[in-house]
Amino acid sequence: MTRCDSSVPRRNLNPNLKPTHFMKPILHIVVCSTRPGRVGPAVAQWAQQEALANDKFDAQVVDLASFNLPVFDEPEHPRLQKYQHAHTKAWSASVHAADAFVFVLPEYNFGPPSALLNAMNYLVREWQYKPAAFVSYGGMSGGVRAVQVTKQLLTTLKVMPLLEAVAIPNVGQHLDIDKTFAPNDFHTSSAAAMFDELSRWAQALKPMRAPS
Repeated sequence: MTRCDSSVPRRNLNPNLKPTHFMKPILHIVVCSTRPGRVGPAVAQWAQQEALANDKFDAQVVDLASFNLPVFDEPEHPRLQKYQHAHTKAWSASVHAADAFVFVLPEYNFGPPSALLNAMNYLVREWQYKPAAFVSYGGMSGGVRAVQVTKQLLTTLKVMPLLEAVAIPNVGQHLDIDKTFAPNDFHTSSAAAMFDELSRWAQALKPMRAPS
């Protein structure tokens, strides 16, 4: 009779199935402006390229405009997750799938876009115990005032906002004729530091995101 020794690790017979400890965290790079003519998609595409080059994340661009979220319209409190509308369920699934976020946002009147604030209010549990970083853009301030406002609100959702960020002042000067974002060395080095720190926090918070 052959003895089966459970202490011997079994081979993974499925070559397409990666062990969970080798799977990269999912990073959602969220385009927060929804207005026509926005710069956000070009900046987000660059941020995704930098994240993939950093090689610590499965980086995906998520465009907030694609969810068509109206002003918060769920009848139940979002912490109950009793969503009735298809747009809420789609947004919930997107946020739930992410392990970390980079919010790409401009500054409107010293604050973030109302579309982002509305999207944050739709959900509660899906946000919790995940780190967030920022790529902001605008005029002389580079959107940093919008970032500071957003950080305060994210902490109430148990999101960990990071210090490391990318700020892009006078963003129009960094757009090519085809509206592609052209970074300088400071943007690139800031992004590298941001993704390194974001990876550390994504791993550190992972046990808190595990289902109980």
